[in-house]
Amino acid sequence: MTREEYLDFCRTLPLTEVDQPFDEDFDTYVARHSDNRKWYALVLTVNGRLAVNMKCDPMEADFLRSAFEGVIPAYHMNKVHWNTVFLDSDVPDDEIFRMTENSYSLTAKKKRR
Repeated sequence: MTREEYLDFCRTLPLTEVDQPFDEDFDTYVARHSDNRKWYALVLTVNGRLAVNMKCDPMEADFLRSAFEGVIPAYHMNKVHWNTVFLDSDVPDDEIFRMTENSYSLTAKKKRR
């Protein structure tokens, strides 16, 4: 999957903005909620490979790391709650999309009771 294909998927999720948050860094993109500005996907290059950091429940994060070689503890983020997923790895596209939707839900604006 290419960077643009992945970002196009992110743009299909409601209230998503895609931008480049770092000055002078033209390779890194963020998909975030437009209402609370929280990131749910950080698209970056790690050791020359295209990757995405996504939020994940800690127990599921451990499971995914053991199930796929292409899932590791997050690069430059909280390693308990975030995973790095390599887009050129053994992780199927459908699973990457599922993980993205999960990250989207975990970072969504909390609803008041």
